[in-house]
This record gives sequence, structure tokens and C-alpha cells, in this order.
Amino acid sequence: MSIYLVLAAFGGLAGVTTVLFGFGGGFVVVPLLYRALILAHGADSAVGQAAMHIAVATSTCVMIVSASLATRRHQRAGTLDGALVRPLLAFIGIGAVVGASLAVAARGEFVRWAFIAYLGATILDCLFRPGFMTRDAAAVVRPLSRGVTTLGSFVIGLVAAFLGVGGSVMTVPLMRRRGIDMTRATAMANPLSLPIALAGTATYMLLAWRSTATLEGWHIGYVDVPAFAALVAGSLVGVRAAAPLIGRMPERVHTWGYIALLVLVLAGMALR
Repeated sequence: MSIYLVLAAFGGLAGVTTVLFGFGGGFVVVPLLYRALILAHGADSAVGQAAMHIAVATSTCVMIVSASLATRRHQRAGTLDGALVRPLLAFIGIGAVVGASLAVAARGEFVRWAFIAYLGATILDCLFRPGFMTRDAAAVVRPLSRGVTTLGSFVIGLVAAFLGVGGSVMTVPLMRRRGIDMTRATAMANPLSLPIALAGTATYMLLAWRSTATLEGWHIGYVDVPAFAALVAGSLVGVRAAAPLIGRMPERVHTWGYIALLVLVLAGMALR
């Protein structure tokens, strides 16, 4: 089967996870594309040696489309809270530029292990620190502090762009611990992924322009153009298919599903 058909199929899965869990597609796309590039070109080729950078940059580019579509779907469903989202956007975008710049300068293997370590820490945090797994239905939503809306959102953008994932891995637990239900917490991860995707993609394209001249195939910086097209085609289908499920998943199923997906991605990325 053509690698691009496989990418399109997983792009569909990324679209579903973007709508339901706010992942932006990165947690599906990065491990998949990393493995696909290694298998297709060999670990010692120019593409193989840059596989993690290409996977992260291409994932970030795909997020522009998937997060935009998912945001629109959640707007229609009435699950977005603009008052909580808007204060975070600017600092997240600034952090994304810094994060993508650092990723370009880092070794691919370091980015891979940073991805694995961060996923592991997030899973443990969600499971063992109070506030994520359970929520009091009568709880009052607590506003974000000034430190969270400035320094905190900057760190979210930096980490997310460095790893090529949406901000959901940080923003969903953050919103949950402010008393927000899982549907709204995952919904708000999508607009918060947009500044990460836009700023990160521009940085990956511009800073890596010269260093990627020897790569096989069509690339803009580290962005693999054919892979991007296949993933987006699948993502369009996935977003549309998952839209009717918005707000219909039981809270407990939604929460455990989020954790289960993180565990699956961690296992896929850790195995060589």
C-alpha cells in the first residue's frame, strides 16, 4: 500500500482526535511520520537523519488546517469560551516561535526523547495529581491568573512547537483544574493550537530553508509537502466524521480516552 494512503488514513484519525480531544493531530502524526520516513528512506539517509524534524514541522503545518476546522465545529456546537481563550493567544504564539527555533537547532534524537519524556510526565500528572480525572459538577470555574496568561501560555507555545503537537497536552489539564468539563476543555485546545501552528510552521520553513536543500522529495524547509497533502486530505474526513460526537461522550469515557491515547502514542514513539 502506498505510504501516502497510509498517511491519509492516519490523517483521518488525527482529525477525529483533534475534534474529540483537542490534540491538533500532532500526537498521531509525529510518531507515524517519523516511522514512515525511516522505513521509506533508511535511518542513515539525509531524510532519515532529519526524520524527527520533518515529522514535527509537517505535523505543525497540518495543525493549521485541522485545528481551524475543529475550532469552527466547536463554535457551531457552542462549546468554546472565548473569554478564557483570547488572553492566552498572543503569548502562546511568541512561545511557539521560540520553541520551533530551538527545535531546528536541536538534534533530532534529542527532540524524540523530549517528546517521550514530556508525554510520560503528562500521563503521570493527569493520573496522580488531583483535578484532572474527577470533577465536581457543581464546581465554579476559576479564572486564569496573570502568570498563567503570560508566562504560562508562553511556555505552552514553546513546548508545543518544539514537539510539534497542539497545546492540548498542557491546556486540557490546565482547564480541567480550573473546573471546566472535558468537552469544553478539549474544545478550547483547538483555537489555542492555531497560533502554535502558524508561528511554528513559519519558523520551521524559514530557519530550515538552507539546511534542507539535500533532502529527497518536495520540502519547504522541514515541511514534507506530499505528506502534508495526504494528512490534510484524511484530516478533512476525520473532522467531519467526529463532529456529531461533540458533547455526547460521557465525562468519564472522555477523560480516560484522553489518557489512553497518550499512552498509545508514548508506546509507539518509544519503540524503535
